[in-house]
Amino acid sequence: MTTSSDKSNTAQKKPSVPLSRLPATIFNRRWWWTTLIIIGVILLFARLGIWQLDRLQQRRTRNTEYLQQIATESLELTGQALPADPTELRDRSAKAIGEYDFEEQIVLTQQNWQGRPGAHLITPLQITGSDSAVLVNRGWIPSVDVEAGQLSQYDHSGIQEVYGAIQLSQTLSGDRETVVEGLRQNWYRIDIAAIQEQIPYELLPIFLLESPSENETTQLPYRLEPDIDLSDGPHLGYAIQWFLFAAVLAVGYLRYVSTHTIR
Repeated sequence: MTTSSDKSNTAQKKPSVPLSRLPATIFNRRWWWTTLIIIGVILLFARLGIWQLDRLQQRRTRNTEYLQQIATESLELTGQALPADPTELRDRSAKAIGEYDFEEQIVLTQQNWQGRPGAHLITPLQITGSDSAVLVNRGWIPSVDVEAGQLSQYDHSGIQEVYGAIQLSQTLSGDRETVVEGLRQNWYRIDIAAIQEQIPYELLPIFLLESPSENETTQLPYRLEPDIDLSDGPHLGYAIQWFLFAAVLAVGYLRYVSTHTIR
C-alpha cells in the first residue's frame, strides 16, 4: 500500500534527464540561448586561467633573467656605446668612475623611506675620459632637506668610484613622452630622454642605483636595493581559481538543466 507520505515524496522528486540525452537537451529550443551564454562565460573563465598561467611563466622567466644578471661579471661604464637594447643590461652590476656634477642634480620626489616622506638624489656622474655621463640614484634624503634647499651637505667632490645596479629609463605607459617646460629640479620618474633636454652633455640611456655598503646603514643619503620579488606571486592560485569557476559553472548548469527539464 502506498502511503500519503510516499506520494508526497514522489511528487517532490524532480525528474532528471539521462546523461546520454543532455547534449541534445541543452541545445533544444528551450535551453539553446542560455547554453550559449554559459559556454561564453566558461570560455571567459578558462581564458582568464590561461592568462594567469602566462603571467606566471613571464614572472618565472623574469626571475631567472634577474638571477643570471646579478651573477654576471660587473660591467665598467666607460662612456662608450651600450647595446642597442638596454634591457639586456637591466639589473646587472656596474661600476663607473668620474666626478659628480651637482649643478645638474635633480631630485625624485614623493619617495618614502620606512614611512617617512622624502626624495631620491639623482646626480649625473661625468665619466672620466669621456664626454658622457650616467645618472646615479644616490639614495634617499628627508623632505625637509629638499624643501629647505639643503642638498649641498650630501655633495662628494673629486673623483668617485660608484658601484650599483643598472636600471632602465622610467617612461610613461603607452610610449607617451614626458613634457618638459623649462628647467626642472623636481621629477616624478627618471625619464632619461626627458632629463637629457636640460643636461648640456650626453647621458647614457641607463642609470645606476648606487649600492649600499656595510658602513652606510646610518648615513644619508640612504642607499637603495633593487625592489625585486623572486616569488611566483599569486598567479598560480588565480589560475586554479578561474579553472574551478569554469568547472563549477559547467557542472552546475548541466545539473540544473537535467532537473528542470519537463519530459
